[in-house]
Amino acid sequence: MRPDKPAKSVHRAKRFRRDLSLPEAMLWRILRTSPDGHKFRKQHPAGPYVLDFFCARANLAIEIDGISHDMGDRPTRDERRDHFLREHRVDTLRIPARDVLDSVETVAQSIVEIIESRLAAFGKAPPSSLRDATSPSQVDREDQEGI
Repeated sequence: MRPDKPAKSVHRAKRFRRDLSLPEAMLWRILRTSPDGHKFRKQHPAGPYVLDFFCARANLAIEIDGISHDMGDRPTRDERRDHFLREHRVDTLRIPARDVLDSVETVAQSIVEIIESRLAAFGKAPPSSLRDATSPSQVDREDQEGI
């Protein structure tokens, strides 16, 4: 079960959406296009936390970590956050901000590959945008003349 979205987290998420860091903004330009049919949310509230990016279909949080994540109590806080998310069946993919700045396209492709691997492991079908059309009119041949 995914974590609740307390009002405080929702409010913080809305504020954070307006103030993306440079690496987050660079990656969002790609993820917002739903690469390979995978949908992403930016600054998504999850319990008391706000996730940089979230792919609901793959239960995957994507965090862009700047240098501050290596300092002070941040590693411990990140570990608590990751544990909280794992308890709610959401895994966390942590990506150094430097990697995004160096090659955002490579990072985005890696994210897509990880998501596709997770979906295959979960036994989930590809995103609906990539499946063959199966509307009733095509299945029942209602769209053909004379029927």
